[in-house]
Amino acid sequence: MKLLLGLAFAGALAVPDGPSDWPTWRGANRDGLSSETGLLKQWPTGGPPLAWKAAGIGRGYSSISVYGDRLFTMGDLSDVCTLIALNVADGKVAWTAPVGRPHKDEQYPGPRATPSTDGTIVLALGPNGELVSVEAATGKERWRKDLPKDFGGKVGGWKYSESPLLDGDHVVVTAGGKQGTVLALKKETGEKVWQSAEFTDGAEYSSLVPVEISGVRQYLTLTKPHIAGIAAKDGKLLWTADRPLAAKTPAVVPTPIYQDGLVFTTSGYGVGCNAFKITSEGDKFKAEEVYAGKQVQSIHGGVIRVGEHLYLLDDSGTFKCVELKSGKELWRDRSVGSAGSVAYADGHLVCRSEKGKGRGTVALVEATPQGYKEKGRFDPPDQSDKSSWSHPVIAGGKLYLRDQDILLCYDIKSK
Repeated sequence: MKLLLGLAFAGALAVPDGPSDWPTWRGANRDGLSSETGLLKQWPTGGPPLAWKAAGIGRGYSSISVYGDRLFTMGDLSDVCTLIALNVADGKVAWTAPVGRPHKDEQYPGPRATPSTDGTIVLALGPNGELVSVEAATGKERWRKDLPKDFGGKVGGWKYSESPLLDGDHVVVTAGGKQGTVLALKKETGEKVWQSAEFTDGAEYSSLVPVEISGVRQYLTLTKPHIAGIAAKDGKLLWTADRPLAAKTPAVVPTPIYQDGLVFTTSGYGVGCNAFKITSEGDKFKAEEVYAGKQVQSIHGGVIRVGEHLYLLDDSGTFKCVELKSGKELWRDRSVGSAGSVAYADGHLVCRSEKGKGRGTVALVEATPQGYKEKGRFDPPDQSDKSSWSHPVIAGGKLYLRDQDILLCYDIKSK
């Protein structure tokens, strides 16, 4: 108890034993995988029990991050892009902090980025490039930067949508533009550490993924024409690979996947997927394409890797299992209904349709290459008239579903 009180006064959150499961976009490792166990293997008719509902978090598509006794998300409140902290226990708002100007798009309103936290600070990136650091316990602002004004940032028409990466003592983001696509700042002050001057593509909407290849820590960055590896140490361009079909697509969104030297990426709008083998000789890296195809296409929902297999709810509304190393499709099923997003925990996939018969249908599917095995589904209440693009989050025995102004928390722990 004394330790927890000390942390609280130091500006940190009270954290239970063990690591937080979802402190940033797609979880601790940015792969959509939760380490949760002891969860329901079958959902009851109508879905798992609703623990609480929070309203008033504003317009937007941001997902949530979870750390200790707090949740963090973003939404437009009173025409201001706002960072919002809620209590895990009951969904009540703990504090709010202004981020910047809203993204004024009536068809697709609000911020898209998910905040990142280490329990001491929270990082939020607004659609117009305002990068803000606040205290996790209070929401008090520590520092802010403007990616276009301060670092020459350049992004596509749907504005900044990636989630900032907290990596050790640094904050790493995709600024985009001629000064350098990827940017590293000091976590404590926001002072620039480096910018990738050798790699200057405009920013897209995909979030960075930290990996280690041949003993070198690097960030996978996905732009329209390229997938690239940027050295974490100094921002040096280590390798790059062309994705010619993606160069003319309206948006590049899904987070890259890495396993054992293989980098996999996909985009929607007919672009499809590419897999590249990354090798090194001395300090030189090389990327060679292993396969390319249309068997994996995703506009926003991303892909989950479980072991040697990929799972996704693709742009046609088809749920698929694909072998990562070969790109071979193992099975497909159209039961869920539309394109959507996926998260994994305890042997199962939580699949959220972006729209459909009930709009935003959520299904529990066993993660197996043996075929589609559904273990329950439900249609969440109070759904908006917007597509359900916020990815599901699994942490602390709970399933979190954001839909614009509403956040629903479901109890999925096995009794």
